[in-house]
Amino acid sequence: MMMRTEPDFDAYLRQFEANYEKLNYSGNLSSRVLAHSHVVLESSFSGSDHFGSVVEIGAGSGQHPATVRHTYDRYVITDYNDRMLDQARARYRDDNRFEYSVEDARKLSFEDHSFDRLIATHVLEHLVHPHEVLREWTRVLKPGGTLSLVLPCDPGMAWRLGRALGVRKRAEDAGLEYDYWMAREHVNSIFNLVTFINYYYKDRKATWWPMRVPFADVNLIYAVNIKV
Repeated sequence: MMMRTEPDFDAYLRQFEANYEKLNYSGNLSSRVLAHSHVVLESSFSGSDHFGSVVEIGAGSGQHPATVRHTYDRYVITDYNDRMLDQARARYRDDNRFEYSVEDARKLSFEDHSFDRLIATHVLEHLVHPHEVLREWTRVLKPGGTLSLVLPCDPGMAWRLGRALGVRKRAEDAGLEYDYWMAREHVNSIFNLVTFINYYYKDRKATWWPMRVPFADVNLIYAVNIKV
């Protein structure tokens, strides 16, 4: 029996782009969890906080800025996919604080110490050599800047249960081989990523949600704001 051929990655990307909002932010339970993860990350800030220059890595269609509670002068939205950035451009077309840049999250084009805050929600679990990626993201932050991350508690028990009950069915209905692509895309476990974060950064404020206890198997989301 021969091994099956590789699925078409470009076709997968086109399907994912076309169904991004439906899969991730359509109002059902799993979508509400994903949307709330942005809120959890921002709960540490208020309107009295200010970051002059903010960059978001892997921002997709630009969902996160709507949840930001602090003020800012400049917000750079980046993604590796310019078609996803088109959705963000449409969303914020009337706000001149926003800029857009196609970027490789593993090797950014920005100079050292360019930003006061870097945000990456549901990104680091996709990237090989995440310890090197963390160093690259820290490079573009000013001393005393803030590195803000949201990670899924994958492959924790609660996350796997939620995936089985929620997004998998919608993805399959959209023609996506969900389990296959998640196996290729989510290359880093929450356990390893938290180990790296705890090793490299001491000044950090982490939130586990919804159970609050620092145990991945009973939570869905890990959010952390780190002072670098």
